[in-house]
Amino acid sequence: MKNKKKMERISLIAMLVAIVSIPLYMFLHIYSDVADDSLEAHYVGREKCIECHLNEYNDWVGSDHDKAMDHANGSTVLGDFNNQSIQYNGLTHEMYKRDGKFFVLTDGETGKLQEFEVKFVFGYYPLQQYLVEFDKGRLQTLPITWDSKDHRWYHMAQELYKDGSIEYNNWLHWSNQAQNWNGMCADCHSTHVKKGYDINTDSYHTTYSEIDVSCETCHGPASNHLKWAAKAEYARSEADNYGLVVKTSGIDNKEYVDLCVRCHSRRSSIGDFIHHADIYNHTIPNLPSGESYHIDGQILDEDYVYASFTQSKMYMRDVKCNDCHNVHSTKRLYEDNRLCTQCHRADDYDTYNHHFHKSAGESGEAVIATDGVKFEVGEGTRCINCHMPAQFYMGVDYRNDHSMRIPRPDLTKTLGTPNACNQCHADKSVDWAIQYVNKWHGIGRPYQYGIAFHEAESASDNGFTDLVRIYRDETYPEIVRATTLQYLGMYYPDRSKDILLDAIGNSNGHIRYNALHNLNITDDDVFKIILGLLTDQTAAIRIESANKLSSIDPNQIPQKYKEAFQKANKEYLAMMEYNADFPTGKFNLANYYYNANNIPKAQEFYEKALQQDSLLHPVKVNLAILYYNQQQYNKAEKMFKDYLSFYPEDGNTLFSYALFLSDRKQYDQSLEMLVKAAKYAPDNARIAYNTAMMFDFKQNFSKAEEYLKRSIQISSGDSNYYVALLNLYVKYQQSNKVKSIAQTILQKFPDLQDREQLEALLK
Repeated sequence: MKNKKKMERISLIAMLVAIVSIPLYMFLHIYSDVADDSLEAHYVGREKCIECHLNEYNDWVGSDHDKAMDHANGSTVLGDFNNQSIQYNGLTHEMYKRDGKFFVLTDGETGKLQEFEVKFVFGYYPLQQYLVEFDKGRLQTLPITWDSKDHRWYHMAQELYKDGSIEYNNWLHWSNQAQNWNGMCADCHSTHVKKGYDINTDSYHTTYSEIDVSCETCHGPASNHLKWAAKAEYARSEADNYGLVVKTSGIDNKEYVDLCVRCHSRRSSIGDFIHHADIYNHTIPNLPSGESYHIDGQILDEDYVYASFTQSKMYMRDVKCNDCHNVHSTKRLYEDNRLCTQCHRADDYDTYNHHFHKSAGESGEAVIATDGVKFEVGEGTRCINCHMPAQFYMGVDYRNDHSMRIPRPDLTKTLGTPNACNQCHADKSVDWAIQYVNKWHGIGRPYQYGIAFHEAESASDNGFTDLVRIYRDETYPEIVRATTLQYLGMYYPDRSKDILLDAIGNSNGHIRYNALHNLNITDDDVFKIILGLLTDQTAAIRIESANKLSSIDPNQIPQKYKEAFQKANKEYLAMMEYNADFPTGKFNLANYYYNANNIPKAQEFYEKALQQDSLLHPVKVNLAILYYNQQQYNKAEKMFKDYLSFYPEDGNTLFSYALFLSDRKQYDQSLEMLVKAAKYAPDNARIAYNTAMMFDFKQNFSKAEEYLKRSIQISSGDSNYYVALLNLYVKYQQSNKVKSIAQTILQKFPDLQDREQLEALLK
């Protein structure tokens, strides 16, 4: 069996996170109708704000935002640099001072100990990190970290990657891109950041207007506000939002929370930040799914609040960030239950009959939580400990989950998700927690969307039904309803088309984008809808439309859409180039060039992506196919083998490798890979068919028959597999079986083109 055709075109692997937009008719007017010259507003610095806004300024001084970043000097460096050292990965890392400057001796880009001068401090409590300068304009974050709470040094990698050490050639090593300030940190730790990444030289020229998170980070460039303030009082108009670019008062909670999303979310970026009413013209927030979340939406890894808070009932009831926090000092308004009893009646909720825990001063014993935190008697009465359980991030930063949910030990038992009861009472069983919750609150529990997500992972009918029900139920948070679309597209691609098309017309940005993102171009109707979105008012929608069309032959784009497609494609390319300092960005850029038939560029960026992150395994599959099509067979085989050494049960890649081996006339090895592929991808009819054909080629009738029957079982509506089985029976002169399968084909496919030949076989 020879496969003379090139392997299928590589699809763009969408490693970019979801982008969302809001239709024009629902445009939210956050930014005011200021004077025309507001378009030219520029940044002026916080010193211009102090005279009129002294109280706000005093709150801000010393805040997390104020101390987000600073130059390293005697007043800003908190760590003990008096000849200190720690051990990690068999090396002694040293921290010391010389001539008034601060230095760290640690393993650098080659894995050998090197001396680095600390140029900047990053944060201050409960930890402080340190930045050093590298070539090409890079600033890198040292792993040697100061614990400001317990006054000790620790190695960040030792806290984050407890299962193994991080070597110098790993993408996660501090000298590589994962710990790069320019691309990973700068835009949220300084004001008016321009990343300044040059894709041609792989270098940075990063700039900012102020080194920390200052007034204009949130309020926008203030030059026109100064003009407004300089006017006589009678000449001022509040209708123009005081000359400010960003409106922060008189807005609803969605508009308010969206002001914070650019930094308080896991996200990607379309480009340098711009102040815009629609967040999806600059920021791409993640949905509460994937590796950063438990299946019920609880935080598993850092999410920076947005995707957890927007799941909450508080958010659904118009609670905003400033209802709990002083947004200038970043501190909570209260450190006790008054924070919650601002809205919740204290005589109902701040009582033993609600929380069932002893108050401070009563007899009892402290408990040690799963993360080692000690909770004294009385701590169980605090609302946040049950409804916003915390965990450590970055080793020592103890942060609360903002989804504000009721403890559900019953879901721990069915979904494996954590619950506040057992997180605190680590020595007790889940059944113990369930028993007490049932005793106190009865046995009834509200439905939780994690159940539907869990069911969907098995592609069950119940999962599909529940996902559709949640999507259509507007009492669920919009970000959760958007997540159902992600699951529908992932696990029910054939059944979800009509639902996704419906969702594209939704007024909510999360829902609208994820409908587009998860929609496959399966017919002309879908194709036309995506073409129509090329001129959408939101950049993210235009970009995603261009992404969808990137694998389409440009000659198939109708003439009237060509200009719009070219413009959207240009935005799409600009976004990928902006993010190409990351290996995933290079990967996406390589896919883009491959689909554009620019093979040299595709190869260049595939190889650069792997150079930057050798563990970005999906690159290897695409690069293997590229090498194969370029007749670089040895390189192709090396890539296949490298990938499969990490993912030996990836049936689809085993299938691609089997086709490669077959074309190289290595039939025995090809058959071995085909059998494995069929085992690990049991729902792929094409794999079963090719396995059957290889067994036929090896003259093994029984195995060929077995796998053809399997392909029919998987895809019973495809006549090709029935005809293949018929041909097999004819070849091996199985006359009775020939007549039987011929009758089946005539009954099941009455409009088959070769009907007359089948009838002749029966006669």
